[in-house]
This record gives sequence, C-alpha cells and structure tokens, in this order.
Amino acid sequence: MFLRKKAVIKCLQVMGLACLLCACGPSRYEPIRNVYRSPAPVTQGSHQVKTGETLYSIAWRYNRDHEELAKSNGISAPYRIYPGQVISLESSTVARSRSPQAPTQRTTSKQTSRYKKPQTNTKPVQEKVANQRHKKVDMSWSWPTKGPVIESFSLSGRINKGIDLAGRKGEPVFAAADGKVVYSGTGLVGYGNLIIIKHNETFLSAYAHNSRLLLSEGDIAKAGQKIAEIGSTGANRDKLHFEIRRDGKPVNPMTYLPNR
Repeated sequence: MFLRKKAVIKCLQVMGLACLLCACGPSRYEPIRNVYRSPAPVTQGSHQVKTGETLYSIAWRYNRDHEELAKSNGISAPYRIYPGQVISLESSTVARSRSPQAPTQRTTSKQTSRYKKPQTNTKPVQEKVANQRHKKVDMSWSWPTKGPVIESFSLSGRINKGIDLAGRKGEPVFAAADGKVVYSGTGLVGYGNLIIIKHNETFLSAYAHNSRLLLSEGDIAKAGQKIAEIGSTGANRDKLHFEIRRDGKPVNPMTYLPNR
C-alpha cells in the first residue's frame, strides 16, 4: 500500500513538471515570432539598450524608421547610444499631434494689408523637393547570393518580411548595393548572425542566418562584395534571409532585384 501511494505521488510530480514545461515553452520562443514575423511597427513602450545594439538594430527590431526613432528620442547623428539607455518607442507623429497649435494671427485688416506678402507659386519648390527625393532613392540592386528563392515575401498569412534563398554553409553572401554597415552581430532574436547595411537615408538591407560575418559596424560595403557566409544560425537549415527596408518599412525585395 505504501509503495503504491509512493508511486502515485511520483507520477503526479512528473505530470506536474510536464505541465510546467509546456506552459513555459511557448513564452520562451514568443520573441522570435514577434521580432521575425510581425510586420507591424511598435509605437508604444520602451526598449533598454543592451551591449552590442545600435539604433539601427533597435529600429529594425520594432519595424521603425531609424531617423524617426532618433528624432523622437532627441538623438542626433551619428546616433550613438549606450548600454542601459532607455529608448522610447512612442511615435513622434503622435507627439506632434498632441503639441499645441501655433497662435493665430490677430491683426486688424489695416495691419494685414500693410504686412501681407504677395503670394508666390510654391509648385516649383514642391517639384524640386520631389525630384530630390526621387534621386535619393534611385539606386540599383543586385542579388545577395546565387541560390533560388525558397520562401517569398508576405505581410499576410505566414509573415515573411523578406525573402529566403537556399544555399550551403560557407557559400558567399554579397552586398546588394553600396552602403555602410550599421549593425553586425547576433542581437536580434530569430536572425542569427546578422548584417544590416545602410545605403542612403531611405533604404537599408539585412542579411541573416550567416555562419560568418566578414564586416564590422562602420565598414564600407561595395555592391557585389562578399560580406558574410551562408549558415543556419537562428534557422532550421542553411539559407540566407534577405530584407529591404524603405523608410523603416519592409518591402518586397523582388520588386527591386533584377531579373535572373
């Protein structure tokens, strides 16, 4: 009787431990799904900077534009941050909408007519700004590796904020365009060994799951230059996960890459 009771107690302990593991399991891996799969920008809360992180990697993590995030936190170029610093994720757009409106002009009609400036056509200025914007984003792209696409870009259903390309461990990964490395490390859960390149004020690109990173933060990368080697860090197979972000938002790389 005593042995039977002891066996029952042991069985209940094992079952309890199994339930505890099941309850803890999903929460442990939740950050991977949030960071790697969710396309929605995070505009609430805050982030405490960890060693090795850059403003670019934090902006990437929360699907935010690095310039907008820097502005809302009062951080000026070259966007230096330090471990332990708290970065607010509140959107600067929301902050601006809450700011008081400029006081209305309270002058008499006589004063208005005296100081009123003649209206000018602002269309040429607007066109000039638009043209400058167009020139800034006009750039050519090249494929980051030779492997075929095995998973396409999608922001609905099974979310994939870039494309996945097949490859074998050690095969080269190339920079898709000229730029500067603004992140090189393993700080983004779900991306493994990751390189982020800033091409201009509009575009950034990312290269994930590498077995080796050949460039460091601050290095200049030329289009077609080998920057890493394919691997399976943060993934279940050897592959390259490639993303392009325009103003902080993920876009389909296939619309920018040339036809093969």
